[in-house]
Amino acid sequence: MLLKTFGWSFAVTAIGLAAAVLYGGWTGFGIVAILSILEISLSFDNAVVNAGILKKMNAFWQKIFLTVGVLIAVFGMRLVFPVVIVAVTAKLNPIDAVNLALTEKDKYQQLVTDAHPAIAAFGGMFLLMIFLDFIFEDRDIKWLAWLERPLAKLGKVDMLSVCIALIALLIAAMTVATHAHQHGGAHVDKGSTVLIAGIAGLITYMIVGGLSGYFEDKLEEEEEREQEEAEEAERTGKKKSAVLLAGQAAFFMFLYLEVLDASFSFDGVIGAFAITNDIVLMALGLGIGAMYVRSLTVYLVRQGTLDDYVYLEHGAHYAIGALAVILLVTIQYEINEVITGLVGVVLIAWSFWSSVRRNQRIAAEEGGSAPEKTEVSSGV
Repeated sequence: MLLKTFGWSFAVTAIGLAAAVLYGGWTGFGIVAILSILEISLSFDNAVVNAGILKKMNAFWQKIFLTVGVLIAVFGMRLVFPVVIVAVTAKLNPIDAVNLALTEKDKYQQLVTDAHPAIAAFGGMFLLMIFLDFIFEDRDIKWLAWLERPLAKLGKVDMLSVCIALIALLIAAMTVATHAHQHGGAHVDKGSTVLIAGIAGLITYMIVGGLSGYFEDKLEEEEEREQEEAEEAERTGKKKSAVLLAGQAAFFMFLYLEVLDASFSFDGVIGAFAITNDIVLMALGLGIGAMYVRSLTVYLVRQGTLDDYVYLEHGAHYAIGALAVILLVTIQYEINEVITGLVGVVLIAWSFWSSVRRNQRIAAEEGGSAPEKTEVSSGV
């Protein structure tokens, strides 16, 4: 099971580290190894959240996530995305941007650093909406019940998440964005840039999340109807249309996963420049890390880990909220990547520990029988 799930990750690690040695010697090997660990630590919460979505998809779309999705994640976000940032901000064509990344690495790093406010605003708003929609939803299973119960009641107010996110964006634009950190330690006013990028992140979330949610609801309705009219559906050929609908639902959920992964990768890409400004080593290191995040996502789904440890998803979403805030704060202030990674790890570890305690408590109450998975609260 382990080799089947992580086999490609092991293979990519071997190839990537060998390429690093050939390209940059043992120094390159060390840089790629560090970047891989950085990406995994920063994106562990991403794997948990992805698993919650991926478990709703069939085996075919899980394979698409591990193949096509990896190409998008590795080559798109870890290689193409930094070049696109430079091309847009410096108003260069893609060929010149690639040449700049390979031949003038210091200038390339400067341009990416100067584009950070827009990147942080876009990614921060997208992740903030994910967190807000999660905590304002009334769920049967609650981790921090003292906090989640009142928030669930507030969540009945229409568009509350959007209002709070826009307020957070306005505050960021009028505070940290007015003294945005730039290359060399300078500070400039990036208020309008942050507003536009943040609104773009919000719109992206609403479009992709709305479409995926719509088709997911339609799929659930279709499945319920099929259960009631299975024989009739076979005779009239409606089973074929249901398969098509499932494909649409899975496609938009896949699209949502890719945008989610992109938002998570922003901090990893920007943080990588603290270690190296070599685009090749950066792509190798972050690409290896991205492969492990992908494999870990599938592993969590196939092992049913989220069903056994029911608070993991909560911990991951709280980590998302923390990351969203950190991204907005980094518009002006530099925050060490170690701190960013530790926040997510601590929250997920805490939720895991709470899940273990819950399972032990229920097993003791039921005389050692398997825990029910409808527990309402952790009692924390």
